[in-house]
Amino acid sequence: MAETKKLLRALAGQVQDVPPIWMMRQAGRYLPEYRATRAQAGDFLSLCYNPELAAEVTLQPIRRYGFDAAILFADILLVPQALGADLWFVTGEGPRLSTITQQSEFDALKSVEDIHETLSPVYETVRILSRELPSETTLIGFAGAPWTVATYMIAGRGTPDQGPAHALREGNTALFEALLDRITLATIEYLSAQIEAGAEVVKIFDSWAGSLKGEAFRKYAVEPCRVITQAIKERHPGIPVIGFPREAGDGYIGFAKTTGVDCVALDNSVSPEWGAEHVQVDGCVQGNLASSHMVTGGQALVDETRRIVDAFSKGPHIFNLGHGITPDADPDNVQRMIDAVRNR
Repeated sequence: MAETKKLLRALAGQVQDVPPIWMMRQAGRYLPEYRATRAQAGDFLSLCYNPELAAEVTLQPIRRYGFDAAILFADILLVPQALGADLWFVTGEGPRLSTITQQSEFDALKSVEDIHETLSPVYETVRILSRELPSETTLIGFAGAPWTVATYMIAGRGTPDQGPAHALREGNTALFEALLDRITLATIEYLSAQIEAGAEVVKIFDSWAGSLKGEAFRKYAVEPCRVITQAIKERHPGIPVIGFPREAGDGYIGFAKTTGVDCVALDNSVSPEWGAEHVQVDGCVQGNLASSHMVTGGQALVDETRRIVDAFSKGPHIFNLGHGITPDADPDNVQRMIDAVRNR
């Protein structure tokens, strides 16, 4: 089946006249059908842990747009919850977690082996999707990268500058690294279970990688990604891995070679021309249309989409946004983007 799926061909290094396309957060609040299903679930976490409804919202953008890939509907903070952190969502504000800032709080976390009890509904969602997706559609599993997950576990919420995590990293390095190691091992188990349930590709989202600089970027963004990728490839030969160290800047250069990922996803803080010159030379790249175009639309959307496709046309490329689509996006603009990619 692999050779018939456009996304898997790109990840294997093939250059295609029309790149495969999917979209981060493609199952989301911009779609009326998603909002209806989420209302049916009751709240966000209930949706994540209801396999039938989570599979339904994963399938909705595939039915509407015919994307080349579906990404499992879940959340990066399910892993800390499975490790024993309290997790809840505040409407209009986002996630909240109990914090890990001292040794006693870390000691109270569960062992890595215990995460599957909490996460088993996610694996059932993957099994449903592997049965119900169209035969040409690739199923992507995912997890948050250890650094990004740790920033939430340390601060108890998202922060503008990841300051609490940086403070712990510098003030109690042993505790910080112990937490990162626990998350890394849990992530390997979580992604491995997704693959066993039917995921054909896995993606590692390091949303806050850009706040790590220099040696800290190497130690806490690059190295955990390398460890996870190596473990996944040892357990599941042939399963591709996509890495997304968002806003890494020059850190994108050489990221694929150092970590072993099969594809580097680029955010839109770098130009496609720069990405082609500095990153695509090492293999497949994914990206990188600014998600704001999904709101504003117009000819600028079409022109920028075509520019990105042209810039990456000489190497393996997966078309995507540089960040997740936002709730205020116009669903019609998504179709305009797809048409601009496929009907050039």
